[in-house]
Amino acid sequence: MAFPNPVTIETDESIPLEAVEHALRVVNDPELMLNIVALELIRKIQIKEGTVSVWMTLTTPFCPYGPQLVEQARIALETIEGVKEARVKLDLDTPWQPSERVKELLGLPF
Repeated sequence: MAFPNPVTIETDESIPLEAVEHALRVVNDPELMLNIVALELIRKIQIKEGTVSVWMTLTTPFCPYGPQLVEQARIALETIEGVKEARVKLDLDTPWQPSERVKELLGLPF
């Protein structure tokens, strides 16, 4: 597996990146019924000494599910063996722009 969109990754390899991706794929947007990786909401991942930090955006800055998605992502990351701490932060400076692939998944016109 790999992230479908460009994600900035900084890792000391203390936690496998594949485990992080797998954990984040279980977090679904309840309205769009797609996971946050498929929706290309993940912007940056930092893994350092067992701490996993993830920066993500939302489909809209006013997404009513934002706090729920952040909390679910944090909980999912905490289930990874070896994770000492999980942090999920919102990056709303970079607005979400669905790629052609995401538009196709959502059934949106190109």
